[in-house]
Amino acid sequence: MKRRTFLAGLGATGVSAAVFSPAVVHAAADTPLKFGVLTDMTGLFADNGGAGSVAAAQLAIDECGGKALGKSIQLISADHLNKPDVGGNIARQWYDQEGVDVILDVPVSSVCIAVQTFAKERNKMFITSAGGSADLSGKFCSPNFIQWTYNTYALANVGGKALLKQGNDTWFFIAADYAFGHALERDVTEVVTKGGGKSLGHALHPINTADFSSQLLTAKSSGAKVIAVANAGSDTQNVIKQAEEFGLLSGGQKMIALLIDVNDIRSVGLKSAQGLLVTSGFYWNMDDRTREFAKRYAAKMGKPPSMMQAGVYSSTLNYIKSVEAANTKDPATVMKDLQGRTFNDAFLRNGKLRPDNLMVHDMYLAEVKKQSEVSDPYDVFKILATVTSEEAFSPLSASACPMVMSKK
Repeated sequence: MKRRTFLAGLGATGVSAAVFSPAVVHAAADTPLKFGVLTDMTGLFADNGGAGSVAAAQLAIDECGGKALGKSIQLISADHLNKPDVGGNIARQWYDQEGVDVILDVPVSSVCIAVQTFAKERNKMFITSAGGSADLSGKFCSPNFIQWTYNTYALANVGGKALLKQGNDTWFFIAADYAFGHALERDVTEVVTKGGGKSLGHALHPINTADFSSQLLTAKSSGAKVIAVANAGSDTQNVIKQAEEFGLLSGGQKMIALLIDVNDIRSVGLKSAQGLLVTSGFYWNMDDRTREFAKRYAAKMGKPPSMMQAGVYSSTLNYIKSVEAANTKDPATVMKDLQGRTFNDAFLRNGKLRPDNLMVHDMYLAEVKKQSEVSDPYDVFKILATVTSEEAFSPLSASACPMVMSKK
């Protein structure tokens, strides 16, 4: 067929010949990969995510030369306001209209569930560093989603067992009344019960609570040996500050903050937090690799990274590496590459992505240092023990993930 006859035929069918022009093909080839950090910029999780998560993702992108598959990588961010409907709408717009290839971070488990729905429907990637409910990689698991940094089972298992060994067999929970708090209380209660202890009840609170006097008085009157704080961010900070004001910690009851990080301790102050047991997947001053990353991060943000910010860095870095290794951004192919590797970087130690898309890795039992032990205001944790991934996370055989259960 002659060229002009072929073009005339295209015109007759309503197809523009321009789509085949070299300029358009070149433009398509140059379309950047787009990463979106969906986080809490101004609310109760901003200290441990927020702008710091954006900086962590950018560090990973820069480390890879700013490119993947020969294309530049563009990083955008948004604030989901800790609301599932807002987070879900942003995810839908990013995937459908803005060409985002992967969404990162996402504190608040209920927001994760909303984003996860759109990632699966649109066949796009979603990797959470901040979403903690074990249900995310359990009953809500999906092929395009990874829970990278921690989950409620690991927090419960490491901290709960340590206190049980000390004879602390009665527990009371001050828990956030949303998905993360419910999952954390459930998982700790399971660990405590299996270890011969029992829960004496809970006092729930809504997200972003300022006054915890009622919950703390109820916890004190329960007579439980351990008051477990099952929330996060400024809610955790407020509970600990007010517990010290109420004299709970000097009254013989122990307190464990099941999810707390360096920035939380800085806000609370060592006077109130010293001696608290902590479970974490990362500490910036643990060894040379963590310190090297923390130095680069601090050059941007003026302080060391939190566990969740370190998780954003690690997940971004390794996603890019797998996209390059697979020579595609197709989620199924990238997932296959990720599941075939063992990870050791500034964040992950002995990391392995399981078939339920939970990243399991070494976790750490730590204690908040006494004021007299602190010379660097950000060096607030003392690592007591390393807990292997096999010990810290629930076994794959116990997974409620449909992708795993269908193969049993």
